[in-house]
Amino acid sequence: MTVILERLTGAFALNCELFFLTLLFSLPLGLVVAFGSMSRCAPLRGVVKTFVWVIRGTPLMLQLIAIFYGPGLLFGIHGLGRFDAVVVAFVINYACYFSEIYRGGIESIPQGQYEAGQVLGMTKSQIFFKVVLLQVIKRIVTPMGNEFITLVKDTALSRIIGIYEIIYAGESYIKKGLFWPLFYTAAFYLVFNGVLTVLFAKLEKKLNYFRG
Repeated sequence: MTVILERLTGAFALNCELFFLTLLFSLPLGLVVAFGSMSRCAPLRGVVKTFVWVIRGTPLMLQLIAIFYGPGLLFGIHGLGRFDAVVVAFVINYACYFSEIYRGGIESIPQGQYEAGQVLGMTKSQIFFKVVLLQVIKRIVTPMGNEFITLVKDTALSRIIGIYEIIYAGESYIKKGLFWPLFYTAAFYLVFNGVLTVLFAKLEKKLNYFRG
């Protein structure tokens, strides 16, 4: 049992690594994509919105397969390693989802606040970082929390290209007549998501002074 728990814990560590790497790259990239989708340059805005539509409209599983196998099948070249391909697929996918959350939060701020900042002589960057940003954070905390929790569960999809994540590890013991490891995988996810739920609840409470 100890050996099995060690293997399950090691596999879940990979899920955690994928989770944090995805957030590390997709959160800032999502903001860049959001600005692109709101750009005054119509061609750029159109390209970005089309890209976001394609990514959000196709399954993450399909994107994983395309990024890992695509280069070799289409161009006959050596593509990314398994884990690298998973990270790239997750970052692109979640950056597009985060971009829509960012865009919704930014566009929900009344235009009058931008105008008031301009009257006070503030630059656009000052208005965004000193007036708008914290209000945007307040408004996107809940949807961001939902996406974080979804990401934790989506890390299981990495098994589609042979990544030894926790569900893959737990399921491997069914062939040996052991079913209980799958219950432990559920416990890992529940604890992780429970911690995220508590953290986001505290963050939302801390930002309650921004209303409207």
